[in-house]
Amino acid sequence: MRSAQHAMSDDKSDGWRNDLRRVLAAWVYILAAAVLAISAWATGAATGYAVILFVLLFLMVVFRQLPAEEEQAAAAPPLELPGPPADPLPLILASLDALDMPIFVLNAEAELIDQNGAAEAVFGAFAAGLHVSTRWRSPGILDMIRETIETGAPNQIEHSERLPSERVYIVRVAPVDPQGIRGATYFLLSFRDISELRRLDRMRSDFVANASHELRTPLASLRGFIETMQGPARDDAKAKDRFLAIMLDQANRMSRLVDDLLSLSRLELKAHLPPDQKVELAPILGHVRDSLTPLAADLGVEIRLDLPDDKVEVMGERDELVQVFENLIENACKYGQDGKVVDVVLRRDAGGATEVSVRDHGPGIPAEHVPRLTERFYRVNVEDSRSKKGTGLGLAIVKHILTRHRARLIVKSDLGAGSVFTVRF
Repeated sequence: MRSAQHAMSDDKSDGWRNDLRRVLAAWVYILAAAVLAISAWATGAATGYAVILFVLLFLMVVFRQLPAEEEQAAAAPPLELPGPPADPLPLILASLDALDMPIFVLNAEAELIDQNGAAEAVFGAFAAGLHVSTRWRSPGILDMIRETIETGAPNQIEHSERLPSERVYIVRVAPVDPQGIRGATYFLLSFRDISELRRLDRMRSDFVANASHELRTPLASLRGFIETMQGPARDDAKAKDRFLAIMLDQANRMSRLVDDLLSLSRLELKAHLPPDQKVELAPILGHVRDSLTPLAADLGVEIRLDLPDDKVEVMGERDELVQVFENLIENACKYGQDGKVVDVVLRRDAGGATEVSVRDHGPGIPAEHVPRLTERFYRVNVEDSRSKKGTGLGLAIVKHILTRHRARLIVKSDLGAGSVFTVRF
């Protein structure tokens, strides 16, 4: 009790001393008040009047200084008590709509709360409050979500959808706020489409397998003929001549295959670099016709050009365009030789697009094969293609070159009426 009283007396004495310090700190005003009082007395004012004037001025200074602490306390802003944190769901949903990846928001009961625009475009609209199992019955997805809700740790799996089309996704679920807000925790269920990556992986695997197979066949032939010439046919001059001709043909086949593979590799390296120079198409088509005239004559085919009088130019690289039209016209001569004529037409339509059409009058191509013609090593008839010294890579090279030139290859074919390969710039 005594210590408390002592503390109170100390507080009072400290307060009195502080008030005295504030008053004395205004000594300039006190001095000015004294000077005014003395000046009034010196000019003839009564002594009592001068004293009263000084006292009044002194009191004004005192009262001006003493309330400073109270005014400062009143000016201080009141402390705000912390309230409950705001629900982050509206901000989460607004942010998700800016993303192009399908994302769903789940609550702690694995119920769908909302979805962004990309999710609605891919999977359709869902009513809020439905359990996630009403849309995805995959045990992998449901177990992953259940584990994340229980542990708070993110998880992901690979998931395939077969309807309406076959797609492959990396499905990931992660908590938004593991500590919880207002007792609720939100989870994001995202779907990253990797269908194209898986398709490319399959294409690479198929490419390696096909390339190995294509090289293995001529290598096996060469080895067999060499062993025969070293053994039973060692002294047979006629057999040697026949075997050497076949070996040369197989070696040329491997050389063509390697050249085409190297061409594809070079094209893939610069596929993102479009040509920056203009080339005229008519001289290119004339050059290709002249170079293929001996082959066409051997096959009994006539190559006819239909060129406009005006100059037609496109953005392109001359050597690559020569390779494109050589492939298309050579294929037309080889596989459409029954029609005896290959028509090559260059025209520019009213809309500004430029087209080069290569038409043969051969047997045509079955409709089920047309979409796959530009795949690597794809052949409508394997034996027919090999007999005509094809590698199965020609149209794949054409597609890569046209992709770099920002052009398209359009194929139309009717059985018994021939085929038309159109390059549109």
